[in-house]
Amino acid sequence: MIKSIKEDINSIYERDPAARSRWEVLLCYSGLHAVIIHRLANKLWKADWKVTARWLSQVGRFLTGIEIHPAAEIGKRVLIDHGMGVVIGETAEVGDDCTIYHGVTLGGTSLSEGTKRHPTIGRNCIIGAGAKVLGAFTVGDNCRIGSNAVVIKPLPPDSTAVGNPARIVKRKDKKVDAEEQRQEKAIHDPKLHVRMAAYGFVANEEDPYAEKLKAMEQRLENQEKLIEELKEKVRN
Repeated sequence: MIKSIKEDINSIYERDPAARSRWEVLLCYSGLHAVIIHRLANKLWKADWKVTARWLSQVGRFLTGIEIHPAAEIGKRVLIDHGMGVVIGETAEVGDDCTIYHGVTLGGTSLSEGTKRHPTIGRNCIIGAGAKVLGAFTVGDNCRIGSNAVVIKPLPPDSTAVGNPARIVKRKDKKVDAEEQRQEKAIHDPKLHVRMAAYGFVANEEDPYAEKLKAMEQRLENQEKLIEELKEKVRN
């Protein structure tokens, strides 16, 4: 347990530029406190001390503003940044090195008891502030979910999703420069990943809906020019 706490502290200190010392992380980071309390509650839950586990999880909720069901599985080095309003449901699973911002919900859409109802989040994922991931599906490794996105379908590994309902955005076609190379490297490096994709935002990625709108605007502009040319010919 002590080893796990040290690992969590070191991970947060290395990934969060606002952290000035490991003591500050230990004393002031509510996300770390919530994870520590959850690990204790999870052990009690597995030992069949279920009411005690639920009570401890509610104490953690009162102290941190973060609600994690004691049955949820939380991986190593998970960073819950700011944290207020985070809700993680009973059958949710969060992989190693994930970053979860405030207002995130990992919720279920089924009321069937004893079934998998909540999402499974892969390793090294970023879930932006206010995002909702709803349902018993898998979000692949290295995914980024933008702030306020509502994800209701599985996401393949290495993808970025935005919007409501969430849709996968794609990288713009352009010559790869040094900045883009750093971003590609960051996808698989937890420390770089969270620094360069805070809140799930990554530069040089384009919403497919926005691309379609731009294409329609360009087509409309071309048609208007053609109409003006035809009008000019008719006048002459």
